[in-house]
Amino acid sequence: MMLRVRVPALSPLRWASLAGLVLMGCLLLTPWRTRSPDAALLAAAGEVCVVAPPIPYDPKSGLGLHTPRPVPADARCPVCGMYPARSREWAAQVIFDNGDTQFFDSPLSLFIYLQDVGHYTRGRRAGEIAASYVSDADSGAWISAADAVYVSGSTATGPMRAGNLPAFTSAAAAQRFASVRGGLLLEARQISPQLLQDLNGRRRHAHDAAEATLKLP
Repeated sequence: MMLRVRVPALSPLRWASLAGLVLMGCLLLTPWRTRSPDAALLAAAGEVCVVAPPIPYDPKSGLGLHTPRPVPADARCPVCGMYPARSREWAAQVIFDNGDTQFFDSPLSLFIYLQDVGHYTRGRRAGEIAASYVSDADSGAWISAADAVYVSGSTATGPMRAGNLPAFTSAAAAQRFASVRGGLLLEARQISPQLLQDLNGRRRHAHDAAEATLKLP
C-alpha cells in the first residue's frame, strides 16, 4: 500500500520563509562551540548543524600518542565545517594531551582555532594541546606548526579560494615559493590576530562570491 501525501502549493516567498525558519531553528539548536563565522553560509548551502568533535586516539593505530595522524575522510574542520581530507595539501591538525585529534582545512583555520580553543571545542583548553602540525606545501609531509615558516600574501589560495598561509619546513623553501608566487615570510609567532581576521574576512567573501559554483559536500 502506497501512502500519498498531498503537499500544498506554496508561493516562492512562503517557501523562502519556511526555509529561513528551519535555518534559524537549526542554528539555535546547534551548540555554540559548533558555530563558526561560516556556519550560516554553510547551512544555507546545505551544511546544516555542523558538528566537528575531536577524533579519539586509537591505540591500535600503531602511532605514538602525539604523532601526526592521517586525515580521516569524514573529519570536519571545527572552524569552517570543510572536509580537510579533500584538500590534504592544506590540512592541519592539533593533538590533545590524551591523544584526541582535531583536523583543519588549512593553517589559517588552525591559527584561528588556537585563538579560542574552548569556543570551537567545548571543554578543551589551549593548554591541553600537546602538538600541532601543518602540511609542508612542497611535500605534503606533516611539520610542526610552531617551527614552520609561512608565506602571507601570495597568489596561492586555500581550500576556500582565498588568501591563506602555505607552510614550509625552512625559510629557504618558503623564499623559493615567495619568489614565484609573491608574499612575505612569517614565523608562527608573527601571525597576528589582525592578520587572521583580515585573511578570514577575505576567505568568507571569496566563499560567498563562489557559492554558485562551489560544490559543497
